[in-house]
Amino acid sequence: MVNPETRYETKIVDTQIKAVTVYTDKALVSRRGVISLTGQERSLVITALPMIETESVRVSGAGDFAVRLLGVSSDRTFTTEPVAERVAQYHRQIEQIEAEKRHLQAQVDALALQSSFIAGLREKTEDPFAQSLARKNLSLSETLDFLNFLGSQYSEYAIASGECKTQQQELNKQLQTLKASLQKIQTPLPKESVKLIVAIEPAGAGEFELEVSYLVNYASWNPLYDLRVSSSADTVHLGYLAEITQKTGEDWRNVDITLSTAKPGLGTLPPQLQPWYIDVPHPPEYLMRRRTMSVPLGSITMATPAGLGDDFESEEVAKDYAIAAETVVAQVSKQGSVVTFKLSGGGNIPSDGSPHKTTIFNDDYPCNFDYIAMPRLVSFAYLQANVKNSANRATLLPGKANIFRDNIFVGTTQLENIAPGQEFKLNLGIDEGLKIERELVERQVDKKLMSNQRRITYSYRLIIINLLNFEANLNLSEQLPVSRNEQIKVRLIRSNPQIQLGEMGILEWMLTLAPQERREIYYQFTVEYPPDLTVVGLDI
Repeated sequence: MVNPETRYETKIVDTQIKAVTVYTDKALVSRRGVISLTGQERSLVITALPMIETESVRVSGAGDFAVRLLGVSSDRTFTTEPVAERVAQYHRQIEQIEAEKRHLQAQVDALALQSSFIAGLREKTEDPFAQSLARKNLSLSETLDFLNFLGSQYSEYAIASGECKTQQQELNKQLQTLKASLQKIQTPLPKESVKLIVAIEPAGAGEFELEVSYLVNYASWNPLYDLRVSSSADTVHLGYLAEITQKTGEDWRNVDITLSTAKPGLGTLPPQLQPWYIDVPHPPEYLMRRRTMSVPLGSITMATPAGLGDDFESEEVAKDYAIAAETVVAQVSKQGSVVTFKLSGGGNIPSDGSPHKTTIFNDDYPCNFDYIAMPRLVSFAYLQANVKNSANRATLLPGKANIFRDNIFVGTTQLENIAPGQEFKLNLGIDEGLKIERELVERQVDKKLMSNQRRITYSYRLIIINLLNFEANLNLSEQLPVSRNEQIKVRLIRSNPQIQLGEMGILEWMLTLAPQERREIYYQFTVEYPPDLTVVGLDI
């Protein structure tokens, strides 16, 4: 029987973030805290949590005695941040800048008086100097010294006055910024937070460790890659990076961070297909749609994630830069289709909405090289690496890749999802080791009409020279015009090496060139059409 005089206690648990699992659009946060129980407690309270998905909250615990966890509930609280000290600090800064402005203005006024005095001196001495110079009472050198004195004084006062005014403009900008910040904090908005209440029933007294986990939004990570290729090696060095961004309201300091490819926000049920309707256009509905689409830009309201406010998009765009975080290497694990990367060491990701980079791993991947050339468009060959992701390595997720060739930045590309064992290609830019020349050697218009048709013959010669000291594989493509009129006929007459005309008029040769080898390619084609027909597009 419970003693009616027994007091049931509620205690606040001081918890710290110990681990975070970051998904592509949210994060799972785990907190732990140790508290001494007397045995009379019936609820434990965790305060000042950010806006969390309350239905995702899970609690557990362990101690030297049995504790029953009866349930958990949440409550929203609103607090106003104290601003008195910050207001006083802004006032001190404003007063200091205004004092500097007054000092600069005094300097400007003094320089103006000095400049006026020099101007008055010039006016009063013009006639006496002229008379003395005419009577030869003053030498020419004395006159020049006086003029130089006036000029140097004018110049000195003008430069000093200009510098003071520039400093005044800079102080005005600082003053405007401080006053805007002061006005903003003087009208603070209430800060919303969540409080969790865990109902418990302890069987005794002692130390108890409580653990709580929950999902938060406004956290994500994206894969990034550095791909480094050496012309003298048959490997690609791949740096697998992660760019972590979070604006959850909690700083992640010295916590275990795991990156996951799982997507908990998509739910467990597959989407359902809706009917796919097709129809003929109905004039009234069509006109109505046009009127609906012609909404003035000023009346369109962009949706923002709940709780971030109207300035969310502008803040994210303004912070489109990367801040390097602590470099660590991750432990990679895979369960089914879900890949996780556990960062070794304590992660430090503040809640500032800025991207923070961290290294997942670095590795070398085998590759081989090919060259691609389209001389009709560009008289250079492009180097391409064929890379294979080994079967025992991690999946490369879709992400941006920076490509370096011989430590020179080539450009960026977008990697698709590359599974273990899958091959992919990297374009490495122009390689001047292959020299290519393209020449029109014949353009002949038959003067006699054949079967009442006009015929034009074109002949091209390509010369390829391998200037490299190793064998090169080249995929070379040329192009014939494609007729879009049945009266215009395009025919490939000759090619050396012999080749079949492909789709859309493409000619494609696969060549292997030895070091310093010179290769020549020749092809000829005709275009036939009625003489009274005007043909466009033959300016080749």
